[in-house]
Parts: sequence; structure tokens; C-alpha cells
Amino acid sequence: MPLIGNVDQSDRKFLLFRFRPRSQSLAVIETDIDRDQRLSNQSESERTIIVGGSSGMGLALARALLADGDEVVIVGRTETRLAAARVSLGHADRLTTLAADITQEEQVARLFDRIGPVDHIVTTAADIEGAYRLLPDMEMQAARRVVDSKFIGPLLLAKYGAPKLSPRGSITFTSGIAAYRPAARGSVVAAINGALESLTYALAVELGPIRVNAVSPGWVDSPLWDFVAGDKKKETLEAMAERLPLGRIGTPEDIADAIRFLMHNAFATGSVLHVDGGHRLA
Repeated sequence: MPLIGNVDQSDRKFLLFRFRPRSQSLAVIETDIDRDQRLSNQSESERTIIVGGSSGMGLALARALLADGDEVVIVGRTETRLAAARVSLGHADRLTTLAADITQEEQVARLFDRIGPVDHIVTTAADIEGAYRLLPDMEMQAARRVVDSKFIGPLLLAKYGAPKLSPRGSITFTSGIAAYRPAARGSVVAAINGALESLTYALAVELGPIRVNAVSPGWVDSPLWDFVAGDKKKETLEAMAERLPLGRIGTPEDIADAIRFLMHNAFATGSVLHVDGGHRLA
């Protein structure tokens, strides 16, 4: 491929150009320093902590990262579910599971003391059992569990995790479609999703250059729906699939792909990535 100009090959800062057909413009491809750095970054394994990684979206993310050759630390409250995740995922040499309650500050502090340096922090955890109620039937204990798991927990993860992150590190929260398309019985979840996104914006400013983002899933076939719809889970999800432009609801793998994008895009911060099958349009 011809070069433009007389370039000293010993200078590693030279720019490579390529001739394109007349219908296309001349484009700068990349410096060879950039290329070497990009290839180096791609070959490096990273360490990610996933809170809520023993099921659903978090488990799908853990599986994808392990397949990439990365090291994964899954954190959850229930040892039996963590044990099941270990069996399901394999890769015992690169997978660690730890029991901790992220709503308890002392446990979060001990967690990061034990884990040490990490590259990425992700939380998909949400305790919504009993939260989907009409206001007259709402139990404040259930409402507080949502607040603790989806807002206080992420706040504590950022507080104690940020000092452990590498310079290129990231924090990714999980909000949800309820912030944009609230429904009866879902007032608390809608409010907390909105609050979590505001927290994302604020922490992106405060913690930079650490990147802080959120993914906002639509309806996803995950264990959370056992609490939301109970025995009517299947028919409820099928009815929503008929409404969506894509004609289907999401999978945990769909959301895992979105989280991986936010983790690895070095120019994404303070962003909310909507992965909802067009739900906001339906």
C-alpha cells in the first residue's frame, strides 16, 4: 500500500494513509503507536467484580467475560446460588465467588479489602420481592429493600470500589425501563431506577477519569419476573413481546453485551445505554 510523502520508517509516530476509490475520501487509518496500544489492550486480561452475578444478566455477563479470558469475581448473598454459579460457569482458575450483602457498609468495605485491585465493577443486583404493589398495599420494608439493593448498594460499591479501580476502570449500574414507562404497582422501582441514573451522571463527574455508566434494560426473561408476575410470568412476557418493535423480549445475553460495551468503550461515561427492544417507543 503506497504511502503519501517521504516518511522516515524509524519514526514510530508516522501516520499511515491509504488511497481509496474516488467516491471515498482519503482517510487517516491510525498511527502505529495507536495500533500497537490497541492490540496490547485487546490481549490483556482484566478483572471484573459482578454483584448479582449468580443468576440472570449478571451470570450471562460472567460467562461472556470468562470466555474472553478475563478474571471474574461474583458477589452474592446466597452461598447456594454462588455454588451453583461455580458449577455452571467452570473456569475455576479465573472465577472467584464471595458472599456479601452490598447494602451493609462494613461488608462492602471488607469485600474490597479482600478483593484488592479490579478493572471493572458491575452490579445487576435488585431485591424487588414484595415491591410491586399498589400504594395502599405497599409495605415500607419491601420498599426499603429496593432502595437498599438498587441505590444504597451501588453507592457503597462506588465509595469503596473506586479507590481499587485501575486508571482505565469503569463502574456500570443497572437501572431499567420502569424509569421511563412506569406502571401501576411499580412506583418504587420506577423511582429508584431514575435515582440510579442521576447517581450515574453525578459520579461520572466526581470520579473521572474513572468511567461510570448505566445500562437500562427493557423486559428481560430473568428470575426477577418470578417476583413480579408469579405464575403469570410466561403469558405476561409473551404479551409484551407482541407489543415491542422487535417482537420479542430481551435475554440476559442481550444485556450482558450492552454492559461489555460500556465496560470497554474508553470514551463512554455518564451514559445510560437503553437496551429495551424499542419499549420506550411502544
